[in-house]
Amino acid sequence: MRIKTFLLFICISTTLFFCCSKDIPISGYKTQNVILIVVDGPRYSETWDFINRSFIPNRSAMLQEGVVCENFYNNGTTSTVPGHVAMCTGFYQNINNGGNEYPSEPSVLQYWLKTYNQNSSKAWIISSKDKLAVLADCTNPEWHNTFKPSIDCGNLGLGTGYREDSTTYKKVKTVLANYHPTLMLINFKQPDAAAHAGDSLGYIQGIMDTDNYIASIWQYIQNDEYYKNKTTLIVTNDHGRHTAGYLDGFISHGDTCQGCKHIEFFGIGPDFKKNFVCSTYYEQIDIATTIAHLLGFKMPTSNGKVMDNILLKKN
Repeated sequence: MRIKTFLLFICISTTLFFCCSKDIPISGYKTQNVILIVVDGPRYSETWDFINRSFIPNRSAMLQEGVVCENFYNNGTTSTVPGHVAMCTGFYQNINNGGNEYPSEPSVLQYWLKTYNQNSSKAWIISSKDKLAVLADCTNPEWHNTFKPSIDCGNLGLGTGYREDSTTYKKVKTVLANYHPTLMLINFKQPDAAAHAGDSLGYIQGIMDTDNYIASIWQYIQNDEYYKNKTTLIVTNDHGRHTAGYLDGFISHGDTCQGCKHIEFFGIGPDFKKNFVCSTYYEQIDIATTIAHLLGFKMPTSNGKVMDNILLKKN
């Protein structure tokens, strides 16, 4: 009888372990899903630091339930691919910005897929820029070509060119509805694309349009029972732009000026403090580590730290 009881205990314990390890983060946090939205290339001075935050009215209103970090920086190469690599891997790498080089270390998406033994359809990279497809893999021989997330980047993938943010937004809504991914990275290109074209009005309109997309995605999350009250949304930038009067101003980026380095971090979800403006200094590589912390796994290749000053206490 004792042997049967013992075997039953082992069976139940093993079942619970695998169920928890695959489906529910053992982290003590309420977050079970994370969506990371990257607004490509606006300066902080045109988002949270602009008068009345008038270009991002939706995020400004959402702050009542979220947190913004006013001292958040890209301390690596202030270009698109390096910026995305830093936030995904927790590791600054001066990687080729044309999408011709894989990151050297695995991303938070790969770590999550491996840790919880999940199908690739549960982690997505959806981007208006085709070159960000390189984020799905790395050159680390222990990780290369394994645990790769699903991708939908640019027109038809790497080398096919950019697409409109409206197309990316529609794809995001489709993927959320059909696959209910746990992890998603989204890139909206328009602020950066318009600025490079010297279109100042288009640059501002791009910032405002992405603010509308962000609000709509958050509303969708809060109206979907799969996501409601257990999903964290993070909004950030890959880089900023040159400050006014410096070189060619808002048109370009890529150096260590404040305009290029100082970027946005906005977070909202069940484990973030509410209506909180955080003055603690954090940086781009802290994003991956913080996501991993919320979802209950480690990223030993990351150099980032947990952004614990913006988090509520664990359950």
